[in-house]
Amino acid sequence: MHTNSCMRERNTMGEREKTDTTLSQAVHMIGNAHLDPVWLWRWQEGYAEIKATFRSALDRMNEFPDFIFTCAGAAYYEWVEQNAPDMFEEIRRRVNEGRWVIVGGWWIQPDCNLPSGESFARHSLYSQRYFREKFGRIAQVGYNVDSFGHHGMLPQILKLSGMDAYVFSRPGVHEKTLPEGAFWWESADGSRVIAYRIPIDYCTGPGGEVVAKTKAIAEMAARHGSDQMCFYGVGNHGGGPTVVNLREIVSLQQNSPEASIVFSSPDAFFRKLSVSGTAFPVVRDDLQHHAVGCYTAHSETKADNRAAEHRLLTAEKFAAVAHRLVDFPYDSARLEDAWRRVMFNQFHDIMGGCSIKEAYRDSREAFGYAGYISAVTLNGALQKLSWSIDTMREGIVSVTRDKDRTLWEQNNLGVPFVVFNPHSWAVTAPVVIPQQMKGVTDNSDVPVAMQYVRASRTNGGDKFDTLFIAELPPLGYRVYWIYREKTFDVPAPVTPPDQALNDPDLTVTATVMENRYVRLELEKHTGYIKRLLDKRTGKDVISGNGAVPVVLDEFEYDTWAHHATAFRSELGKFADASIEMIETGPLRGRIRVTSRYGQSVIRQDFMLHRDRPDVEVTVKLDWRERHKMLKLSFPVRLHKPEATYEIPYGYIERPANGEEEPGQQWLDLSGEAADGSGRCGLALLNDSKYGYDVLDNEMRMSVVRGAIFADHYGRRDDLCEYMDQGIQEFHYALVPHAGSWREAGIVRKAYELNVRPEHVIETYHKGELPQVYEGIRIDSAGIVAVAFKKAEDGDGYILRCCETSGTDTRTTIELPMLGRKWEAGFGKLEIKTFRIPLDPLIQIEETDLLETAMITQ
Repeated sequence: MHTNSCMRERNTMGEREKTDTTLSQAVHMIGNAHLDPVWLWRWQEGYAEIKATFRSALDRMNEFPDFIFTCAGAAYYEWVEQNAPDMFEEIRRRVNEGRWVIVGGWWIQPDCNLPSGESFARHSLYSQRYFREKFGRIAQVGYNVDSFGHHGMLPQILKLSGMDAYVFSRPGVHEKTLPEGAFWWESADGSRVIAYRIPIDYCTGPGGEVVAKTKAIAEMAARHGSDQMCFYGVGNHGGGPTVVNLREIVSLQQNSPEASIVFSSPDAFFRKLSVSGTAFPVVRDDLQHHAVGCYTAHSETKADNRAAEHRLLTAEKFAAVAHRLVDFPYDSARLEDAWRRVMFNQFHDIMGGCSIKEAYRDSREAFGYAGYISAVTLNGALQKLSWSIDTMREGIVSVTRDKDRTLWEQNNLGVPFVVFNPHSWAVTAPVVIPQQMKGVTDNSDVPVAMQYVRASRTNGGDKFDTLFIAELPPLGYRVYWIYREKTFDVPAPVTPPDQALNDPDLTVTATVMENRYVRLELEKHTGYIKRLLDKRTGKDVISGNGAVPVVLDEFEYDTWAHHATAFRSELGKFADASIEMIETGPLRGRIRVTSRYGQSVIRQDFMLHRDRPDVEVTVKLDWRERHKMLKLSFPVRLHKPEATYEIPYGYIERPANGEEEPGQQWLDLSGEAADGSGRCGLALLNDSKYGYDVLDNEMRMSVVRGAIFADHYGRRDDLCEYMDQGIQEFHYALVPHAGSWREAGIVRKAYELNVRPEHVIETYHKGELPQVYEGIRIDSAGIVAVAFKKAEDGDGYILRCCETSGTDTRTTIELPMLGRKWEAGFGKLEIKTFRIPLDPLIQIEETDLLETAMITQ
């Protein structure tokens, strides 16, 4: 375990609770109201229900002097603060008394698999700071009682958020075997929290259920000789503990001398465990599975979430760079507002795709709001930077548009085209100029190869864009010069020394694309991948057919796919393919495969670049199937396959047993080569999907489900509304490799697929910035700088990095714009947050996720 721990405020509980928790083998009665702000209702109804539930909880406190109420969700408190300020003040008084206990530390109870690692960090940052500002304390117990599973890196995130304990209920006892009662939950970095799976359920009905439930948990406490928690109160649509509930508990206290039944809270329960001297068992795993259909249901929300997360991080990075270099105004409050919309949409019933249809109109609006703020912020920062670059050329007297109606080019001197790289490493990436040009050079006037590609417009003859390959410094930019009429002799590409000189740069035919690294062959009539040859190793990567759209039957499942562990009931495959050669090089080949199943059509554009081994695929799907699921299948030619999935701020290896699993931007299948010549594998990257399965040597990516909206095994009829009907677009990539996914740089490649370079078309002007700028230097390939932003307090900056390869690493980090360079040690999958003061005489310090300084024990 790490030796660092967070400085945090300790919650001061009331004297009543302190006295009660001195009893042995107590049943801690946890009064709560599970509040789904969105599910079978829209957020406006949830808003009203939260106020009514909070009023009810306060009334119960007036009626029952021992009653204690527990509640999570910073968003709920903010709603009450804004709309019912008098009640908010009453809640503050009860919090100070210790009778209203804040738990959770996050904006809402999110899906705990699908948000990115940085999204979880922002839940903690904004929510815990809100609690500290409004109530003088932060939550100490993580609390996600209704979420559908919990990724394996949460212990580290919780610890770095000031929370040492975690309460959950799913997966249930029938879904995963876990120690009964409390246990240590340890993430791959070594961080631990004490975790507790709620027995029986997290809520009760209006009355009559508390007695039986309490007695059952009292028996459990006696059986284990340890305290247990019993959650009670009407839930889902709010409500909380009722008068009947509380009278039942008081009666049990008076008439059950064999059991210690106390009004309590999770804080008090875990505090008592911490001094009990009990040696708890340790679980080193993620907590899965429940509702595996939620990894795929409602594709639009999942795609919007991925895009919003990355867009906000990119906007923050360049807003911070522009603030430092050219005094761009950094609007922290506006960016936080956008994050709050994204965090709210990560609520488990929204993100999981199991809410009513109307709720997704609302989520679309919220994502749009966040996306617009990101776009405005990013555009302002990039334009401020590009306008400050010295792009003036000899012979230019003034800016005038005498020659071209869309570009400011004069005297065939070219137009500055500024390309920005948001990643913390140098990137070589394809970039598209939204104009048809005849020449491109870099900032040193060296000609660059280019290719015409079809644009989205059809404006007379103006229907082509220009593709070139940009070489971009980390967290920086490079100016390229684009020419409307001037042509250049482009130097021949340099052949890598390990490649034969007669290997083709790029060849494209009707069904084959090949470069120095790989050869891709497609079947003529099906459009499936027939062969993917890694020419560097001489190995055929695909076993059988790849990129096969497989249709599966899921008629028996509800929206959540309750009771499912895998989707393997195959109905058929997309077929009747047509194949069309779209692009032939010299930089990129593109073959379009269009195939059909029932009323649905899928179009896969397979693309191969001249100097890359990766096969990138752009997919356009028109889905019209109901109670059916679509997966893309990739059987890999391997022995002893090992499946590795990206999870938030980490990765996890899982058995290749065909179970449906959650993952983030990449999945890798590696093992022994079929010919026994060493290890190799195939990585599957994507920009908007979260469900996968691997059975033996076949990996599949879940694309879409035709489930009914909010169907909990209801009575189906012809008026049911089905989700994901119509068109969606996404990207994936196939990366064959020798050795492991680490050596192939899969983490970086996945980020590059999801976050592309940005550009600004400029004109001629003087400026204080050079035509090439490098914003960060990190000398370890396994360290990724995920976030760079202004600090929440003071005049400094925050840089958050994570170790991605599972290796202890010491690295040097440099931020030239701040004149700072330092060394840092990272443990396996460790997250580190650095505060960099503007004053160079003030030392850089490590903080927790709340941007509070760390101390060493």
